[in-house]
Amino acid sequence: MTTVTTRTVEYPADGLTMIGHLALPAGAGRRPAVLLGPEGLGLSDVERRRADALAELGYVALAFDLHGGRCLRDPEEMLARCMPLLADPDRMRGIGHAALDVLRAEPRTDPDRIAAVGYGTGGAIGLELGRDGVDLRAIATVNALTTGRPGEASRIRCPVWAGVGSEDPIMPPAQRDAFTAEMQAAGVDWRLVVYGGALHAFHHPPVDHTVRPGVGHHPRHARRAWRDIIDLLAECVPVPE
Repeated sequence: MTTVTTRTVEYPADGLTMIGHLALPAGAGRRPAVLLGPEGLGLSDVERRRADALAELGYVALAFDLHGGRCLRDPEEMLARCMPLLADPDRMRGIGHAALDVLRAEPRTDPDRIAAVGYGTGGAIGLELGRDGVDLRAIATVNALTTGRPGEASRIRCPVWAGVGSEDPIMPPAQRDAFTAEMQAAGVDWRLVVYGGALHAFHHPPVDHTVRPGVGHHPRHARRAWRDIIDLLAECVPVPE
């Protein structure tokens, strides 16, 4: 365990003042970095803890915001915000680039070694950064098998890892097929892990508010997905000794 320093960072994006969570590892030198995107609910303590865990492993980690400091626990409000966003690649890219600028500006960040990890909407934003040609070392997504505009996946310059639950009604087999076909046609170094029996947002701890049908926590697969992501980071953006 290393000593982690955290702070809140504010920055403009999508017409809002975003409030992100930056976690820094011990030491003073530059380190590889991870841009961490949340589910459609928005930034919560779940993502903050994940950013802290990445910093304990030696990464600079920025958990970015989606909704101007709000966490949208009402499913209808969340859908009303996220569905138009997911249908607009340029808006997603704008949110991603704004957060990436903050991460790159951090003196501890090695700007040549940045990966994107995202869940749901945050994962879709990571993929759009890749489709926009951003120089990332890896992209990892959970519950975000979104496809992009024709031909733009060929601009992805790094390995892509994706995880999904086999029983996820929001990312059904047809969506998986479309995503993998896009990655394959673009010549991307991709892999897809289907976690048997898991629903949508299987990685997210249980919540005390109403959720959409087809959403549910699967603790065993949540641990496995996290290990798979850490393995990807160790392969593509290893932390120096």
